[in-house]
Amino acid sequence: MGERNVAFEAAMKRTPSPSGRPRPISRAEVAEEANRLVFKATDKLIAMNEHSVGKIVRGETTWPAEHTRNALCQVLGVESPSEIGLFKDRRHNAATAAKQPSERLGFVLRNPASTDLVVAAHLHERVRQLGEFYDHASSTSLTGPVGRVHVQVQFLRERATDPRVKRALYEVEADSATLMSQLVWDASQRRDHRAPLTYLDEAVAAARHSRDVATEAYAVLRKGFIALYGAKKPDRGRELAEQAATIARFDSPALTGLSLLHVAEAHAMTNHLTDCESALKQAESQFDRVGPDDVAAPYFTVNEYNRLAGSCYLFLGQPKRAEPILRTTVAALATKQKSQAIALGNLTLALIRQRKLDEAAATMHRTIDVVERTRGGGGLNVVFSAGRELRQWRHEPWAEEINERLLAMMAAI
Repeated sequence: MGERNVAFEAAMKRTPSPSGRPRPISRAEVAEEANRLVFKATDKLIAMNEHSVGKIVRGETTWPAEHTRNALCQVLGVESPSEIGLFKDRRHNAATAAKQPSERLGFVLRNPASTDLVVAAHLHERVRQLGEFYDHASSTSLTGPVGRVHVQVQFLRERATDPRVKRALYEVEADSATLMSQLVWDASQRRDHRAPLTYLDEAVAAARHSRDVATEAYAVLRKGFIALYGAKKPDRGRELAEQAATIARFDSPALTGLSLLHVAEAHAMTNHLTDCESALKQAESQFDRVGPDDVAAPYFTVNEYNRLAGSCYLFLGQPKRAEPILRTTVAALATKQKSQAIALGNLTLALIRQRKLDEAAATMHRTIDVVERTRGGGGLNVVFSAGRELRQWRHEPWAEEINERLLAMMAAI
C-alpha cells in the first residue's frame, strides 16, 4: 500500500458537492464527475467509481491516465496533478518538486512536514496576484481560486513544525482570510455578513500570531465596513474604525488615515457635521507621515480621501458640496473600477438631489456600464439606491430606459 494522498483528500474536503447539499464532494461524486468530463472531452467511456477514487486516496494509484488526471484536476479545481498529490514517479522527492513552484506546492500538500519558507512565499505571492484581479473581475469568479489557496495555507500551517514557517504561514493566512472576506461579502451584494466576519476573525487571529499590526488593523477596519455599509450600524462602524486607527497608529499612518476617513463617514451618517469634519482633518494630517515602507500606502490616497469626503457631504445633505469632489474622484479612479462605480453612483445621487436630471441620467448610465463589468457589491448597492430616487420620474422616457437596464442587470445577477 502506498503513502496516503492527503493532498487529494484536502482537495475533496474543500470542493462542494455537486448535489447542492452543504457537504464536501464524495468519492462517488468525484468518480461520476470525472467520467462525465472524460466523455465530454474524448467521447470515450471510462469506468471510474468510488473504489477507484479510494485507491487514489490510499496512494495505491498515483498516476491515472492523462484524460482522467485532467478531469480530476477540473473536478477538484486545481491547475496541475501535483496539487492533488498525483505524480508519475513514485520516487518523486523534495529535490524534484523544487523545480517549479506548483510542483513543490503539490509535493508539500502531500508531505506537509516538508513545508518551508519558499512554499510560504509562493503562497503569499499567489494571494497577492489574485488580489490584483479584484478591480477587474467579478468577486464570484475569484472566490474559488482564493478559497483554495486559503485552505491550503491553513492545512500547511496546522501541520508546520518549524516556528519560522508557521509564522510565515500565519502572515499568508491573515492576508488570504481578509481577501476572502472581501470577496464573499462583495459576491453576496453585501447581504451576507456572517461569513465575511468569520473570515475577518480568522484574519485578526492570524495577524496577531504573526505580529502583523497593519494586517490586524485592516481586518478590524473591514469589520467596520460591514457594520457601516452592510448592517447599517454607523455607531458600531465608528467604534471599529476608531479601534483600527488605534491599532495602526504607531505602525501605519496610511491605515490610521484610512480608518479616520471611515470614522468621518460614520459621523456623517449620523448627521454630525463638526465631528465628521474633525475626523476628515485628522485623516488628512496623516498624509505627511506616510513613509515609503508603509505597506498600506496604496489604500490611503488622495483619491480615496476625496471619494469618502464626497460621500460624507452626501450623507450630510450637502449634494452641491459633494458634487465637485466626486467629479474629481471619478476621473481619477479609472483604473480602480469597483471604487469608481461607487463614486459614480454617489455622483449620480448628488446630481439627482440637485435636480440636475440630464446630468444625473448620463452619469447613471456610466455607473451601470461599470457595474455590469465588475459586479461589485458596493457599486450594485449604490446604483440601485440611485434607481430608487429616480422613481418619481419613472414615467419619463429617460427614466424608463434606466429602469429597464436596472431590471436587466438584476436578472443577470
